[in-house]
Amino acid sequence: MTHPPHRPHSLFDRFGATGSLLCALHCALTPLLLAALPSLGLSLWFNGSLEGVLVAFVTLLGVFSLGWSYRRHRALRALGLLVPGLAALWAGLLYAPLHESVVPHAVVMTFGGTLVGFAHLLNLRLNHGHVHDASCAH
Repeated sequence: MTHPPHRPHSLFDRFGATGSLLCALHCALTPLLLAALPSLGLSLWFNGSLEGVLVAFVTLLGVFSLGWSYRRHRALRALGLLVPGLAALWAGLLYAPLHESVVPHAVVMTFGGTLVGFAHLLNLRLNHGHVHDASCAH
């Protein structure tokens, strides 16, 4: 039995889930690696401007991918994870008391990245269970 090729929205969710979960891992490890940055030469990986670019990219990818898929499956569960996850990421990036405190920043960014990653995984599952019939919106 052959499997159908991956559709673009499936690839977006796979990429988004992987990237978001890697982001969460990055945020969880940040406090542990801060002291080792100079000797490891990893200062770019922990740069604040790179973090802003990554959060913006995760936001665009998540909104595009889950928005596109919502038109197909009409389930709000994945968006229910994406929205608070993105809110946590943006709060950790823009709210100074969170952004300037190492441990709270790592916690909120890890939490947000994990929620966004799970939103993409749930979206994949919702798309996999979608049945094409007369009620499809596409």
